[in-house]
Amino acid sequence: MPNRDDTVFIGEKQWSTHDITRHQQKNMKSVLQELYIQSFINSSWTYHYGNVPGEKTVTFIWSAVVALYALGGLIGSLSVRYFTSHLGRKRTMLLNSAMTVLATVIMYISKPTYSFELILVARFLFGYGSGLGGNVHAIYLGESSPKNVRGMVTLTSATFIALGKLSGQFVGLREILGREEWWNILLCIPSFFCLVQLAILPFFPEAPRYTLIEKGNTQQCKKALQLLWGPGEYKIEIEEMLAEQAVIGKEHNKSLLDLLRQKHLRWQILSVLVINGCIQFSGVSAVTVFSFNVFLEAGIPVEKIRYVTLGIGASEVLINITCGLFIESVGRKALLWRGFGGMSTIMALINVTLYLKDYSFVIPYITVVLIFLFIIFYSAGPAGIAIALANEMFIQSYRPAAFVFTGLLRWLGFTMLGFIFPFLIGTLKSLSFVLFFCACLIAALYVFFILPETKGKTLLEISQEFKKIRACGSSTEEVIYLETKL
Repeated sequence: MPNRDDTVFIGEKQWSTHDITRHQQKNMKSVLQELYIQSFINSSWTYHYGNVPGEKTVTFIWSAVVALYALGGLIGSLSVRYFTSHLGRKRTMLLNSAMTVLATVIMYISKPTYSFELILVARFLFGYGSGLGGNVHAIYLGESSPKNVRGMVTLTSATFIALGKLSGQFVGLREILGREEWWNILLCIPSFFCLVQLAILPFFPEAPRYTLIEKGNTQQCKKALQLLWGPGEYKIEIEEMLAEQAVIGKEHNKSLLDLLRQKHLRWQILSVLVINGCIQFSGVSAVTVFSFNVFLEAGIPVEKIRYVTLGIGASEVLINITCGLFIESVGRKALLWRGFGGMSTIMALINVTLYLKDYSFVIPYITVVLIFLFIIFYSAGPAGIAIALANEMFIQSYRPAAFVFTGLLRWLGFTMLGFIFPFLIGTLKSLSFVLFFCACLIAALYVFFILPETKGKTLLEISQEFKKIRACGSSTEEVIYLETKL
């Protein structure tokens, strides 16, 4: 194993604390945790095979560790329809938490068994749980909440994602678990939240909409509503679900291909594509990656940058909570186009400040402020509203397939950006941020001029709102109009 005097080995190269700090200053992507795991890969390879691996071998294995998380997330997103259809929403979440706990056990024992192969398996399972759990969590929230607070409840999923990132940054501090001897414990932190869910979720009912519309059990639906919402008969809500059930008939659980073939859903599909695609290419990932260099150039000491990053994470959580308080009064559309609009403006300013950074010592500080503002606008709009809209734009039979589509966009976009971004930075330098500005601007214009408001409407009413869109001219084709007495 590596020495415990802050010296690690990667291939045949030795890294001291001074080397790591100097390397961080030269390469913003290199962090202590990455070097610790690469050092473990080096030592475990030597333990099992008796020779020191080359630096390229260690780098390849590390790249696989990173890529398997994205691959797992993609496959997990694609499987959400299958599991939610066969197991229901609640049991799928329980299964997902159990798989994450299993991944945690595998990750923990990788170090005492000197097995980097177990890290690969655990990373894939963690990614799978992230892809599956993120989608089914949002579906359960949307199908269990009343329409007057549906957006606020669904948006809590984004809040807890931000809280998860913040908690990871916090426990990753060197003063807590950010040390070489504790890296496997640090990577097991997600299991804590899964254990909480495994302990509490069995006492919650199945999603009421799923229970009535797909299972046809009115009494169980009523009991679930009373348990979740409090005492009451909920006749109006049950009538709304029955009306949607009558429209769907026996055609439940549409596949992704079924979703994409439906011409009367073309505006919903296009909206999901534009919003989620533009989020991926809005520059959020780029700002996160670039922030280390920006903070360094602003004169913030290397050892203090992690605390500034904690400040960004805390801001994201607070703004998400604030957004949840206003989503039902302001509306989804207003928050979304203003969020994208603010992001596009700030991205243009960041592009200017990065270009002019050598002209004045003040410029890097301005860029730091702009990064904070960019994250605030992102958290106040696209981060949570996109999840709420995916729940509201599709009726019960198409919702799981819609989340398969959003997950596919999210993880493919994440993977694509990971490959493209280094080349963009290398070729265009700071001008690459112009592309992110264009993505934010396109999303803002689309939402402002085309996307209908979904606040306080039933899912059937929202479907009718999308049918009224005539941005590309009236269609002469007949479509199936959803009728409701509501």
